[in-house]
Amino acid sequence: MTNFPASALDDASRNVASLLAHALEHTPAQAALVVYDRRSELNRVLTTAYRHALPDGAFIDFDTVIPDDVLAAFEKLAAGDLVVLVQTTSFRLNDYRIRMELFKRGLKVIEHMHLSRMPAEQGLVYIDALAYDPAYFRGVGHALKARLDSAQHGMVDSGGEQLVFGSAFEEAKLNIGDYSAMKNVGGLFPIGEVFTEARDLEAVNGRVRVFVFGDTSFRVNRPATPVTMIVERGRVTGVENSTPAFDEMLEIIRAHEGEVWVRELGFGMNRAFSFERTVDDIGTYERMCGVHLSLGAKHGQYQKPQLKRKDARYHVDVFAVTEGVYLDGERIYQDGAWTVSQGGTG
Repeated sequence: MTNFPASALDDASRNVASLLAHALEHTPAQAALVVYDRRSELNRVLTTAYRHALPDGAFIDFDTVIPDDVLAAFEKLAAGDLVVLVQTTSFRLNDYRIRMELFKRGLKVIEHMHLSRMPAEQGLVYIDALAYDPAYFRGVGHALKARLDSAQHGMVDSGGEQLVFGSAFEEAKLNIGDYSAMKNVGGLFPIGEVFTEARDLEAVNGRVRVFVFGDTSFRVNRPATPVTMIVERGRVTGVENSTPAFDEMLEIIRAHEGEVWVRELGFGMNRAFSFERTVDDIGTYERMCGVHLSLGAKHGQYQKPQLKRKDARYHVDVFAVTEGVYLDGERIYQDGAWTVSQGGTG
């Protein structure tokens, strides 16, 4: 732990303990297994934090065993027990899709992956992002879902540009640490997101300024000047102030899918990430407290008649400069924060 301040372990231990108690609702009566590696400093800090939080848990160093040993350890667990995966990249167990298979067994899962993409001080941001405030995540999360599920239209004010959603939205999905209405408990961490998409994808029109996008290495790419996307009938039809990397991403999507659809409308809620405070891993930064969209025809949660799942290959996250978000004319995002609460606007 040479590069992290001493407080990092204290912060990680506190945040992990809160996640276990309030989001996963794990108790000492349930078994816990932590599979980890020690290839990065962030891994080592998180693993030590879990040792503090799970004193009776079993711990396996992935690099000192063979895959069959890990699978055998999974076999010993019962439904309701907990598995934590702390991965510098992502563990490979032949063709075994770890999280999905564990969910099938009724196990709770906390998955940390691609930690190598959060070097140096980014690791401290990642640790901050694990803090769990149930009142905030659940209160604001459910309020955002309620607004989205009832809204007939919406608009993202992108600082001089507007992206208009001229239809109602699909039923919003939650990733807020509340698993009471869900089949599976846990998932990929950090958490904090409510997402949907327009029921009528062709009702999405306007312009939006993109300050970060996921590049071909699944890392955060931040142009010196935000790229302006022009969206017509749900498709990206032009760009201004683009970069070679952004153009390459669009060209790859068009080469395989013919055109570039705008699908997901994501409301990130994790206050550890912001316009200024970033990490390199795009899947982690997706929780940023603001708005992200997905480009490409792929979206596993929603089906659209004009988009066939077998032909959909891409889901690329792009992050909008966001001055405001409006649903049915009500402003729900201002000054970098969501302004709704469970009881109404706040």
